[in-house]
Amino acid sequence: TPTPSPQAAPVAQRKTKAAKDTTPPKDARVGSKKAIVLELLRRPEGATLQEIMSVTGWMAHSVRGFLSGALGKKMGLTIESLKTDEGVRVYRIKPQ
Repeated sequence: TPTPSPQAAPVAQRKTKAAKDTTPPKDARVGSKKAIVLELLRRPEGATLQEIMSVTGWMAHSVRGFLSGALGKKMGLTIESLKTDEGVRVYRIKPQ
């Protein structure tokens, strides 16, 4: 009787990652916190961290993360960060 030759163990194939979605992000839903923050930031005078915190109920680090991530990276908006003469930081969307 012939002996079966040893076979290599089957190798699982790696799954390839899907391509990143390059579609532009949708505008914020009317009345959402994102829409409210965008409205504040589009004003010529912008919005302070405290103003954004009071309308959203978010902590300061969450507001800064939202400005950087959701608006800056995901939506591609340029957020200006300015200090007033009183030393209060003001954020606004830089006109394109």
